[in-house]
Amino acid sequence: FFFWKIKQREHQKFTLGLPRMKFHKFALSAIALLAVSQSFSRSNKAKVLASDEGDDSSATNASSPHRVLPPPPENAESFAFEAEVNRMLDIVINSLYQNKAVFLRELISNASDALDKIRFLSISKPELLKEKEELEIRVQYDPKEKTLTITDTGIGMSKAELTKNLGTVAKSGTTGFLNALSEGTADLNMIGQFGVGFYSTFLVADRVRVASKSPSDPVQHVWECENGESSFVVYEDPRGNSLGRGTEITLYLKEDATEYIDPMRIKELASHYSEFITHPIHLRTESTTTVKKESPETSSDTEDEFEVSETDDEKKVEDETEEVTTYSWDRVNTNNAIWSRDKDTISDDEYQEFFKVVSKETYSNATAWTHFNAEGSINFRSILYLPEDIPQALRNGNIEKGEGGLKLYVRKVLISENFDLLPRYLSTFVKGVVDSDDLPLNVNRENLQESKVIRIIQKKLTRKIIELMKKLSDEDIQERKEKTEEKDEDDEKPEEPAKKKGLWMNFYKKFAPSIKLGVVEDDANRQKLAKLLRFKSSKFSKKDEWVTLDDYIGRMKPWQKEIYYFPGEKLKNLKSSHFMQVFNDKDIEVLYFTDPADEYMVNHLYNYESKPFRAITKEGIKFGDEDEDLLKRRDKAYKAKFKPLTKFLKNTYGDAVTQVSVSTRCGEAPAVVSSTQWGHSANMERMMKAQAFYHGRDEKEAEAPKVFEINPRHPFITTLLSLCPPEDEEDAKDFVVAPSTLDAAWMLHDVALLNSGFSISNWQSFSSRMTRVLKSQFGVESLELEDEIEVPVEDDVPPDMDDPSGMGINMEDFNMDAMNMGSSDEL
Repeated sequence: FFFWKIKQREHQKFTLGLPRMKFHKFALSAIALLAVSQSFSRSNKAKVLASDEGDDSSATNASSPHRVLPPPPENAESFAFEAEVNRMLDIVINSLYQNKAVFLRELISNASDALDKIRFLSISKPELLKEKEELEIRVQYDPKEKTLTITDTGIGMSKAELTKNLGTVAKSGTTGFLNALSEGTADLNMIGQFGVGFYSTFLVADRVRVASKSPSDPVQHVWECENGESSFVVYEDPRGNSLGRGTEITLYLKEDATEYIDPMRIKELASHYSEFITHPIHLRTESTTTVKKESPETSSDTEDEFEVSETDDEKKVEDETEEVTTYSWDRVNTNNAIWSRDKDTISDDEYQEFFKVVSKETYSNATAWTHFNAEGSINFRSILYLPEDIPQALRNGNIEKGEGGLKLYVRKVLISENFDLLPRYLSTFVKGVVDSDDLPLNVNRENLQESKVIRIIQKKLTRKIIELMKKLSDEDIQERKEKTEEKDEDDEKPEEPAKKKGLWMNFYKKFAPSIKLGVVEDDANRQKLAKLLRFKSSKFSKKDEWVTLDDYIGRMKPWQKEIYYFPGEKLKNLKSSHFMQVFNDKDIEVLYFTDPADEYMVNHLYNYESKPFRAITKEGIKFGDEDEDLLKRRDKAYKAKFKPLTKFLKNTYGDAVTQVSVSTRCGEAPAVVSSTQWGHSANMERMMKAQAFYHGRDEKEAEAPKVFEINPRHPFITTLLSLCPPEDEEDAKDFVVAPSTLDAAWMLHDVALLNSGFSISNWQSFSSRMTRVLKSQFGVESLELEDEIEVPVEDDVPPDMDDPSGMGINMEDFNMDAMNMGSSDEL
């Protein structure tokens, strides 16, 4: 619109002094048609000339046959690469970059380095900022020309520096560089300001043009190179000193790279990789709006305008619209890199706001965080967060390494958010950033992942997270001690500032499975992680009561050598189990393992503070407070007495049990079913059978080897002993076991199986036995069904509408006066 108004004014000046004339609309149409035909003729001639020129230059633009690029000026000075450019690009594409979108990251990083350099130099030489005081990066695109331009106001480069810096990779020796890279000994920091990162532009560009103006050179020069060419040219910029100071890189994009002229795509990439760059990054965007087209200004006093008769067609022209395009510069990096500041200068609110930026969780906060600078063989800065809310992936049971949890930066430039900077059990929920000046920027994920530097960072980050969790755990222990002391004290204490409590338990309840996964997988930190664990126990099982392993060991009996635990599904079932009776009688504390991860964890933890773990559902439990000699003699006597019964039961149960033994730990139960010392527990058997994607599973592999333990003091057992065959084989030949005895033996097995946490495998046999028991209990001789009941025929009778017990609505039941139906106006 602005340019249209200028043309209108120029038209008015041009026609000044011409006499006023009146034209019919058909005359004006003829004039317009003539003008259009002449314009069309000239445009066709221009197209023919352009086509001829394109044919001549097509041979020189083999990289993009559908695109004609103007050649450099005749006075351009050509320089040949000393190494094969195609080989160099092969390194860039196959060895360094698998994602071509990183070219924008590399160019912005180079621009930031140039800005940092001019800023530092200006401290001692303020005159360097005379041409341009703003230190910024600007990105703009041209959809018609298919170009992308990145401009900075940094230090710039002279002609000699353009020639030297943009040919460093080739001059350093392509073959040697590739060999050093494969051996992991390549020093990528030697490449200079541009180096390998600059050559990533050829992943997306047919031609790259670099215009640069250095304070040390009065002339602005241009470096230009075609993709695939073995040489480049440098020449004086015909535009003159258009930059003032800095560098302008223009990419003539390939046909398959036009996505990088999409403003949304550019903003996404710039924000993703360079959101924490110190210097502002501005993106030039355009917007098109439709406005009412203004008619030319008319005046009755001037005679320099054409006077046209007012018709209906002219009224329509007044209502025509036109599109107006406006341009604006939007900043894309608005977030601050607070990790580079001193932590004493950062408030808790700032840390929380930064957590929202890193985690992309707008409505969530962090439980705690650690901010530190690591120094040594590798220096880096980091902020690590423990979240309040469980990530969705963990809610769905996905324990694989999360994406975007921990981001790796090099000098505030994002390298990747998929690096394995933390072990799996931490990477699923820990959020944060790691920024190092010692890492090479121009390297791919695979090579850097295998480097010794990354392993050092992994070790330090893991230690810091565990220390942070231990700090919260220690605070929780101290809070519980203070709470206990407050109950014992009657004196009133002055009020102290409120402190947020219960942080660790709130966090632990949500992320306990991840911590236990760490106990399984992290051998080096297994004992440290074990100190963070919390359990319910037979002495502390209320809602807010939790026990640490240190608490448990502190309350162990003097003779107790093992940490007893009881795995199961529900707490109330564990409390009432027959396995607990002997432990309750002896006042021995037992840990309740109700989390599915507990048993997997304890299979790797083995012991804590030299105290081995022992499941109370396994066979062979012994207590150190009993007379061993008396136990041996009593056990020998029981085995001899119940040998006929144990033999009979083993023959009856067959493969359903591994062995039948006499036990003194059954309490008041007639029998319990335990598992062997190295076998699965009932809880583990249940979880293994529930595995949905267990391939080629054999049911016997998931089943636990079962030990049927009988209580020699229970009347059911002593009665069953009298009903079983005698031990002597001669007497046993004529002995016939009654069917009711067999049913009783199997029912005893089923009850013990269910009470011990196992499931019944043969439900059909169980149902048949229960049916026989019910038949005997009710005195039913036959289970044949009776005939259907005979009912008399009834006549159809219409329902009584006055009957209040009917299904109709009785309006008298409603109090219409009490109902506010509103006026007709309100309705």
